[in-house]
Amino acid sequence: MYQAKHEARPQKPQKKKSTSVLYAAGMLTIMMTISRVLGFVRDISVSGMFGISWQADAYTAAFIVPDLIYFALVGGGLSSAFIPVFSSYLATEKEEDGYVMASTILNIVAIVSMVLIAIGMVFTPQMVDLLTDFRHEEAEQTTALTILLTRIMFAQSFFMCLAGISQGILQCYKEFTIPALGAVVYNIAIIVIGLLLAQKIGIMGFTIGVVAGAALNLLMQIRAMRQYRFSYRLTLNLHHPGVKKFFLLFMPVVLGLSMNEINLVVSQYLASSLGEGVMYALKQAQRIMMLPVGIFAAAIGLSVFPTMTGHVARGEMEAYKQNLTMGLRTIIFITLPASVGLMALSHPVVRAMYQQGAVTYAQVELVSAILVFYCIGIVGYGAQQILNRGFYAVQDTKSPVLINIFVLLFNIVLSIALVEPLEYRGLALAYSLTGLLSMAVLGIFLRRKIGPYGGSVLVKSALQSVVASAVMGVAVYYTAAGLEQVLDVTNKLMQVAQVAAGIGVGVVVYAVMAIVMRMEEARMVLGVVKRKLRR
Repeated sequence: MYQAKHEARPQKPQKKKSTSVLYAAGMLTIMMTISRVLGFVRDISVSGMFGISWQADAYTAAFIVPDLIYFALVGGGLSSAFIPVFSSYLATEKEEDGYVMASTILNIVAIVSMVLIAIGMVFTPQMVDLLTDFRHEEAEQTTALTILLTRIMFAQSFFMCLAGISQGILQCYKEFTIPALGAVVYNIAIIVIGLLLAQKIGIMGFTIGVVAGAALNLLMQIRAMRQYRFSYRLTLNLHHPGVKKFFLLFMPVVLGLSMNEINLVVSQYLASSLGEGVMYALKQAQRIMMLPVGIFAAAIGLSVFPTMTGHVARGEMEAYKQNLTMGLRTIIFITLPASVGLMALSHPVVRAMYQQGAVTYAQVELVSAILVFYCIGIVGYGAQQILNRGFYAVQDTKSPVLINIFVLLFNIVLSIALVEPLEYRGLALAYSLTGLLSMAVLGIFLRRKIGPYGGSVLVKSALQSVVASAVMGVAVYYTAAGLEQVLDVTNKLMQVAQVAAGIGVGVVVYAVMAIVMRMEEARMVLGVVKRKLRR
């Protein structure tokens, strides 16, 4: 990737005050918002050209196996094992040991990912048959296209695995902007290349865009690592204490991730059997549901995590708990109204986003009906962003993995039980209930691990947010319903105006309720806004 520098190197850039938790969270929120918006533009481009159809189902299914490789090698290990170990070397000024440890992990990930990709290329047809159960009229074509797109998509796995470790290294240096910007570039590449090629080679053009975007993302991370003077070593030092510690933390995660992928296989399999376009519709509804989680909760979790690990490394447990509680309260304060608001605006939001090109009104109804059931779990999946990292910061990967196995088994059983009476709604409801259960169990066991961390304050904050969100939800619903009667909602501009008005009313009502109830979170947000305005 880049040469090791054994001679004296220039000093690292001085850490600025702007690397504070609030600043980092703010920058991440901005970048993740842009990335999520571009992600929706990407999906809207696909659905606009191909509809919510068998081609879109094949495109969705083609991500499953390559994503499995990424999440097995990097997805869980990055947060649970790599960042705590590498951060501890930086916090204790043992950077040379950190370079050897990180380089070894990078090299192992590169080698293992290439081996898995080679195996996957050979057995792609068998894997696709295992993961899908297409039963509609275009089932044979859908399966053939899924096999082709999956083989192309394997290249993405290699780039994303290396980019994932590289992003973890940068985050340990409190550099969050470049990793987040990489996701922006990734989506832009898919959109531009996909639109340019789709007219000639169909939906395969977007698949090629995925590979190109992943490669560009990796190049950005490499460039940023050079700026931070990270010294890559061409080494496989398996006896290094940091490498041993990484695998000690990582191995339990493998078990949890295997359960997660089994859960994914079951969900995709059940969805593929429910009719043409259902797999893609479920994916789009889930993406909308995860918008507040990905923008706000993930940004807060990522920005707080290195700080928490630093506190633990220095034995500052009270400061660690304060950061944990602050993150949880902020996530609950944001995701509860987001959940209620999305439920109230489910149909207008989906219509404004997707009803153009080849997408029909019936397909909009399908996605919006699924979205309502997905929204129930937003708070649970948002809280997970902090609770999981609460365990990882104290270098406990076993507890969240065991909890994860339990809740994922619950999801599989519940999905199978609900898919027959509720069809696609049952899959969405099972997913949401699993998220809420996971939040509760993680919170209980984390308290047993570290002791009390502000439970009464969290409950009070959550109850206040529930009341404020309920009032807000009523206001949003009737605002949207009223505008439905007076606006020409067949016009795209009016559809967007209806959604914008609903969101605007929701923000104002929720803010007023929070101030009236004297919620501390509202004062914190207002304080941040005032400080920004003074600059």
